[in-house]
Amino acid sequence: MEQNNKIPKTPQNKNNPKMPKFNMNWIYIIVLASLVIMYFFGGDTVKGSASKSTSYSQFQVYVQKGFASKIVANKDESKLRMFVKKEHIREVFSAGTDKTGPDPFVDVEFGSVDQVEQFVQSQRKTGKFTGEFSYENKHGNDFVNLLIGIAPFALLILFWIFIMNRMGGGGANGASGIFSVGKSKAKMYEKGSEVNVTFKDVAGQEGAKQEVQEIVEFLKNPQKYTELGGKIPKGALLVGPPGTGKTLLAKAVAGEAGVPFFSMSGSDFVEMFVGVGASRVRDLFRQAKEKAPCIIFIDEIDAVGRARSKNPSMGGNDERENTLNALLTEMDGFGTNSGVIILAATNRADMLDSALLRAGRFDRQINVDLPDLSERKAIFEVHMKPVKIDNTVDIDFLSRQTPGFSGADIANVCNEAALIAARRNAKAVGKQDFLDAVDRIIGGLEKKTKVMTADEKRSIALHEAGHATISWFCEHAAPLVKVTIVPRGRALGAAWYLPEERQITTKEQMLDEMCSLLGGRAAEELFTGHISTGAINDLERATKSAYGMVAFAGMSEKLPNICYYNNNEYSFQKPYSETTAKVMDEEVLKMINEQYERAKQILIEHKEGHNRLAELLISREVIYTSDVEDIFGKRPWVSRSQEIIEENERAIAERMAEERAKQLEQEKQLENKNQLEQNEEPKENQEENKV
Repeated sequence: MEQNNKIPKTPQNKNNPKMPKFNMNWIYIIVLASLVIMYFFGGDTVKGSASKSTSYSQFQVYVQKGFASKIVANKDESKLRMFVKKEHIREVFSAGTDKTGPDPFVDVEFGSVDQVEQFVQSQRKTGKFTGEFSYENKHGNDFVNLLIGIAPFALLILFWIFIMNRMGGGGANGASGIFSVGKSKAKMYEKGSEVNVTFKDVAGQEGAKQEVQEIVEFLKNPQKYTELGGKIPKGALLVGPPGTGKTLLAKAVAGEAGVPFFSMSGSDFVEMFVGVGASRVRDLFRQAKEKAPCIIFIDEIDAVGRARSKNPSMGGNDERENTLNALLTEMDGFGTNSGVIILAATNRADMLDSALLRAGRFDRQINVDLPDLSERKAIFEVHMKPVKIDNTVDIDFLSRQTPGFSGADIANVCNEAALIAARRNAKAVGKQDFLDAVDRIIGGLEKKTKVMTADEKRSIALHEAGHATISWFCEHAAPLVKVTIVPRGRALGAAWYLPEERQITTKEQMLDEMCSLLGGRAAEELFTGHISTGAINDLERATKSAYGMVAFAGMSEKLPNICYYNNNEYSFQKPYSETTAKVMDEEVLKMINEQYERAKQILIEHKEGHNRLAELLISREVIYTSDVEDIFGKRPWVSRSQEIIEENERAIAERMAEERAKQLEQEKQLENKNQLEQNEEPKENQEENKV
């Protein structure tokens, strides 16, 4: 019964339309418009009457003709008004009273009041003017004058209110105003907040996770460490290349610690106002002390912690240095910060101030390096969980195929593979989709529509075949995976290798890699008779490698066992003389020329195989390791990476054979089904005829 007696609710948008929200800006606009209207139209003009301005001489003519009915003069403004008689309105205004009104007048500026009085008296004597002559001392509309006087102050007050509302920064009930500019912008995460990342979500980086987990463990169980006299580190600095998971580790700490977690960027301290950065630092630590025990995370701390200039003439940024000084004092100054732990992340630790890195502020520097083979495998497993993959995907091969990839790069590979599979309307992501994604990220997007002449295509094929040939016959060169002359990104061709992961690199390995880089230019010169700009990237990499060997690694004959590396940011002098620089240039030139001649010699020895490889590239555009092996035979030096390539190529060939067999079986079944349908149609027709 109660349910039947209930009145159904009507939609709000039908019976009760939503009214617009009140906005103070409309009030400001209305007041300003009123002031403008009153300023221009608020005078004491005679309502409904026309007026016009004229010269003093014309005014004299009007009075002498007897047109004036009344004259009113204003001594302060040196103006007078001559009201026109009704019978002469048309002669003055060229219109009747229906358009000019009952009392039209003429405005006249005069020079002297005495002159006007003498003229009016003379016209009275002649009988031309018989009306009233009076004076008016008002300065226009008093109310308008009052508004004009207070208008600057009113505008200043309105502008101040506007600035306070705009600079409020979302304070409590909008009352924070401009004074909140010095407040900290750190976002606080309490226990059970929206941060759901844990250490299980961080794949790889076991050493970094162990050190960060120790901080979380101390916050949860401090007695375990304090009973033995240990102290928790005051700060930990996460250092590593971009995309390696520094911020992800900080999110895991926020999700695991169970204490208040303040997060902000180093750029949040920087502001256009002087002293704001230092004020925000003090406010951040004040809030942290109130919430202790807690953790403060400063991402990209190099924005505020860059080394202070030691040269006064350099004109350093005083505001940034004041912010850094405030940060140094708050982290480890005269006061105490018990229970406040600082986490920071940067990929440019060499630019940080030495006072910031000392023990007592950042007791630990945790290196978050690029993942190795096993860590890349773990990262692939994490990012493949939401991806629907088939049984052809080999995580071991993919992890070996992506040396130097960061965690962010691997996540991008998985996403690109899913997009590529969806583009071809596949129901699952296969191994080839992942390989195409790796090629897409390394080399760029395929440009099959780029038009090339036959000579250009042949030159590119000879160039890429030169790289493949040299790498095949150099012992320490990376094993070849595939070669293509399909343009990708800015490159007209590319060769993919599977390098072995090394902790150290020998001189022989670097020379073999340099020889492989120069193989493309050497092939162009030998087999086309000219050189082109296609080897710019190869020459750049070879030159950088040679200078690194000579200047940093001490691998030259004339400058052995010497490193000229200088990490002083504010030094404008090279750490070697001009004579040494000349020797370095000579050594680099000699090293590159020797490897270039070596590459040419290898290509001459295997001229026929190189030409066959180039012709195969021109016809197929993409060749693989098996194709190179068919031409040159087994590689003299077979590494574990090469064995993996061969195993995967055999697996790919077997899978393609199985797919082809399945396809043939499906076609055969479809053909049998169509034949049965055709045989059944005559039987049905025969039954119909019988009926």
